[in-house]
Amino acid sequence: MRNLSSHPPPPPPPSCFHGYSTKSVVLCILVPLVLVSLGLFALDSRDYASWFSSYPPSSTVEARGSGGVLLASSSTSFGGGSNGSDEELVEFQEEVNTSEHGFYSSLPPMGALSPAPEPAAVVLHNISNTRRERRKDIKLERLELGLARARAAIREDVQNSNRPALADKDYVPIGPAYRNAYAFHRSYLEMEKLLKVYVYGEGEPPIFHDGPCLSIYSTEGLFINSMDMENRLRTRDPDRAHVFFLPFSVVRMVQHIYQRDRRDMSPLRRTVRDYIDVISRKYPYWNRSLGADHFMLSCHDWGPYASGGHSHLFFNSIRVLCNANTSEGFNPLKDVSLPEMNMRSAVVNVGGPSASGRPILAFFAGGNHGPVRPVLIKHWKDKDKDIQVHEYLPQGVSYIDLMKKSKFCLCPSGYEVASPRIMEAIYLECVPVTINDHYVLPLSDVLNWKAFSVQVSVEDIPNLKNILMSISPRQYIRMQRRVKIVQRHFMLNSPPKRFDLYHMLLHSVWLRRLNVHIHPQD
Repeated sequence: MRNLSSHPPPPPPPSCFHGYSTKSVVLCILVPLVLVSLGLFALDSRDYASWFSSYPPSSTVEARGSGGVLLASSSTSFGGGSNGSDEELVEFQEEVNTSEHGFYSSLPPMGALSPAPEPAAVVLHNISNTRRERRKDIKLERLELGLARARAAIREDVQNSNRPALADKDYVPIGPAYRNAYAFHRSYLEMEKLLKVYVYGEGEPPIFHDGPCLSIYSTEGLFINSMDMENRLRTRDPDRAHVFFLPFSVVRMVQHIYQRDRRDMSPLRRTVRDYIDVISRKYPYWNRSLGADHFMLSCHDWGPYASGGHSHLFFNSIRVLCNANTSEGFNPLKDVSLPEMNMRSAVVNVGGPSASGRPILAFFAGGNHGPVRPVLIKHWKDKDKDIQVHEYLPQGVSYIDLMKKSKFCLCPSGYEVASPRIMEAIYLECVPVTINDHYVLPLSDVLNWKAFSVQVSVEDIPNLKNILMSISPRQYIRMQRRVKIVQRHFMLNSPPKRFDLYHMLLHSVWLRRLNVHIHPQD
C-alpha cells in the first residue's frame, strides 16, 4: 500500500499570474476594477439630464406670485418644480441638448456585466422611451420659454405705457377705451407671432366641429367653424400647441341629445366627460396640465352646467362662456366672457346717427323674464316718454330704428346674465347701459367699459333716468365715439379679420395661457 505521508504534496496548478511579482499582481487586479467603476459612474452621470428633465411628477399644482398680464391674476404652475429664469431655461436646454448627442451609442461596453437577453431588451426599450420623453420635455420647455419672454415684454409695457404707439398697418389701439392700449397692442402682436392652437380632430358633426351661425347662439357656431378653418394660429402638430381646443357644441347637444320629455340634462355632462376621457387616453396633453391649457366655448345658458361633466374642465380649463355669471362658478381669472349676438341673416346693420340725431334718451324692448327685466318693466313701462320700455313693439314699429334714435340702449339680463343687446347697441353706435348682477362683461381684460358704457345695478333701476341725465352732452359724445372705436372688436367676420371678435377671444385665451406654467411630466 502506498504511503502518502512519505511524499511531498503535488505542486499547485499554474497561476494566471505565474512569473509576476506581487506588486504586478495587485496592479492587474485593481486597475480593471477602477476602470469598471469609472465606466459605471459615467453611465450614471450621463443619465442625469434625462432624469432631471422628467422630474418632478405632474399633477402637482404650485401657485406662483401675483401680478398677471393685463388682468389681475396669479399665475399657476402645473407639474411642480421651480420656475427658473429665462437664462436658466436656456442653460438647461443646452445641457440636455448637449448630453443627447451620441448619448447611448457612446456608453461603455456592457459585455463584462453579461446581462441576460430579456433584461437587455427591456433596458433598450426604456432607453428609447426615455429619449422620446426627453425630446417632448425639451419641446415643452421651449414653448414655456417663449411664453416667459412674451410675459416679460408685456409686463414691461404695462409698467411703461407712455411710449410711442407701435407700428401696425391695420390698426393701432389708442385712447381711454382701453385699460392699457399700448400693452394690449404689444400682447396682441406677441399672440400673432407666437400662439398656436391645436384643435382635436376627434368627434363628428353635428355635436362636434359644428355650431349654429344664425341664431341667438351665433357666436358659438361662428367661432367653432372659424377655428376649424383657421390656418395662421392653428397647428396640426400638438407638440407645438400652446392651447388645445375642445370642439364640442353645447347648443348642438341640447338640440340632439337632450331629452326634453324627461327634462334630463345629464347626457350633456356625459358627452363632455366621455370626450375628455377619449382625448386624455389618446394624447398626453390633458393629463400633463390637468386641462389648464385646454379651452371650450359655449354660448348656451347650459354651458356652465355641461362643463361640470369633468371637474378639471370646470376648475382648471379656460371656459369661454356667454353665461359669465360669477355666482354660478365663472372665474374671470381663468374663464372668458363670450358676447351674445342674435344673428338672423349674414347681413348685419352697422352704424348710426350722431347724438343730435337721437331724440330718445333710453330704449328697451324684450320679453318679461328673468330676475331683472320684471323690475325694469314695473318701474318704466309706459311711465316716461324719455325712457321707452316695451315688452313687445307694436306691429310696424322697427326695433332697429328705435335703437338708432336712442342715445342709450338698455341691456338688462334675461334668463341668464348675458344679453345680445350689448352687441346690438355697439353695432348701432348706441351707448349700452348694462343692468345685471354678477356679470363679467366681454373683453373686460382689455376694454375699459366705463369709458363707453353705463353700468347700473338692479337696485338703481328706479333711479335710472337721473343716472342717465347726469351724463353731460360733451361726455356723451365722447362715450359714443369710443363705442365706434371698440366696434371693430365685436365684429363677426367671415373669414375673420385682425382685431375682430374671433381674434379678441383668442387673445383673451392667450392672456390666460400666459398665466399658467406647465412642467414636464414624470
